[in-house]
Formats: sequence, structure tokens, C-alpha cells
Amino acid sequence: MSPKSDPRPVRIAPSLLAADFTHLAQSLASIESEADLLHLDIMDGQFVPNFSFGFSLLAALRPLTRLHFDVHLMIREPERYIEDFAAAGAQTITVHVETCPHICRTLEQIRATGARAGVTLNPGTSLAQLDAVLELADQVLIMSVNPGFGGQHYLPAATGRIRRLRERIDALGLSLPIEVDGGITTGTAPIAAAAGADILVAGSAVFGSPDPGAAIRALRAACRPS
Repeated sequence: MSPKSDPRPVRIAPSLLAADFTHLAQSLASIESEADLLHLDIMDGQFVPNFSFGFSLLAALRPLTRLHFDVHLMIREPERYIEDFAAAGAQTITVHVETCPHICRTLEQIRATGARAGVTLNPGTSLAQLDAVLELADQVLIMSVNPGFGGQHYLPAATGRIRRLRERIDALGLSLPIEVDGGITTGTAPIAAAAGADILVAGSAVFGSPDPGAAIRALRAACRPS
């Protein structure tokens, strides 16, 4: 079945990185009834040129929301902290192939905690790097910007990467969702969805709106076939 005729609804994962950190409880409440997941970008200032937050903040937020914690580790040596993030409430933990010399072992480590194992790569990394791990992963993340900062524009080359990955997953007969992160707006969301994306991460498009819940509904509506 081609992506354009696929009836699966696209899920929206607002990125906490774009929220107002002085009012996080209110930010969570504003998306609680509309979001499908909560995306949490963990950055160490080494693998990417920015810092964000750690597992202590996840643990503090966990009692405040029912949303699934979709944690994206943009850090070096992620295997050192996987148990900590799982204990803090992470339900999906995604790591980069660029930071994991033993990526198969790292995905198994994530699964051993009870969390879903995700794998991702930067825009300049070949999709071939995923070939050996697709059957070990629970989710694949395609970066549609160079990671490290919010508010960037969607890279057009990401569309072809999403489409090729969807074709590869379907050819293997896997039930593996594709998540896309970076530059997602009502203009780019339907492009990514038509190429085969299942989950769209949106930061500024949601939390930069005066009504984050309505912004999520608009993103979801934009992906529906006309």
C-alpha cells in the first residue's frame, strides 16, 4: 500500500524544547488533550551545539501528564544514561547511529529497560547505516533539520529519505513507525506524511501558537487526504 493511500492517522508529538520553561505545567496542560506523545530532546553540547535538560526534569514532569515520553538522546555515549532516563519515565528512547559504535547492543539495552528502542541519524548520514538495525528497532527517526536548535526550516532532501526508508521498511514486512523531526509546520507536515511518516515532531508550530491545542489539530488536519 502506498503512503498516499495509507489510512493510518499521523500522530503529533509536540517538542518540549519549544515550550515556555517558566510555565512547564501550563504548557503540558495546553497540549494534554490533543497531543499523541511528548517529544523530549536531550542535548549535551558536544554531539550537538546546544544544551537542554536531563533525566531529573523528566522525573519531575512525569507525574504531570499522561503523555507518552518520547526521548531523543542527542548525546555522546548514550548507553551510560539509558537506565537513568528509563527510570525517570522515558517510554521511547531514541539514539543516534553516529554516537553508538555498538548500535545493536545499545538498542537491546534500551529494550531491556522496558522502553521502546528508537534509532535515528543526521541528515548527512546514509540511510544504509540503518540496514543492520531495522529489525531490532521499535521506531526510526528521520531528522529533517541538522539537530541542535529549534525553529529551523525543513530540509527538502528529507522527503526523499522518508520515502526511501518507508519503501525499505515495507519491503522487509516490518511494522515500524517513522518519526520526522525538524521544521514541521502545516505546510511541511503533509509532505512528510505523504512520503510515509507516522509521527511528526513539532516544536515552534505548537508552542509558538497562542492556542497549542488548536495548532496540533491544524497539523493533523493538514495531513488528511483532501
